[in-house]
Amino acid sequence: MPKRSSGSPPEKFDRTEIRFAEVTRSTRADFENLFEQHGAPKYCWCMAWRHLENREHVSNDERKRAMMALIAAGTPVGIVAHAEGKTIGWCSVAPRETYRKLSPQQDDSETGIWSIVCFYVPRALRSRGLATALLDAAIDHAFAKGARTIEAYPVDQASPSYRFMGFRDMFVARGFHEIGMAGSRRHVMRLER
Repeated sequence: MPKRSSGSPPEKFDRTEIRFAEVTRSTRADFENLFEQHGAPKYCWCMAWRHLENREHVSNDERKRAMMALIAAGTPVGIVAHAEGKTIGWCSVAPRETYRKLSPQQDDSETGIWSIVCFYVPRALRSRGLATALLDAAIDHAFAKGARTIEAYPVDQASPSYRFMGFRDMFVARGFHEIGMAGSRRHVMRLER
């Protein structure tokens, strides 16, 4: 990855050098290694929006075991980004029914909906376009897997919380339209095929 000199803006990633892979049994070590790095969300293991009994009292190790069990069972959980032989990012994208309720207006009778609920990019790699590259790859992945609609729950850039869900402008730029709110900060947005 290109180095930057002190004080200059970070260089954007060359998207042709980024590869994306679905997290499966054969690629879960990449996901695990990314989340084991210093500063990674290993307190969550991307289980915040997934079904997990007694979630308030579950340890980090139990969250990791729950995520690894989903992967071992073949449940779609998301994609990772690779560049220069390293795993450099994550996006949680999966069928909406694999998550717990994500918004008050959610109609569980709807089918063919995939949800994008989380991004993780290590701090040293932020502001280089990786989140938008992950979003583009997540959209492609969901539609390739049969999604008819993709739903996301981003926040405004000034939001003090839920920033891991992405920023609203990033989704608007890709054609998502707002259908409501989930709480006071999260916009419920959709992209139809």
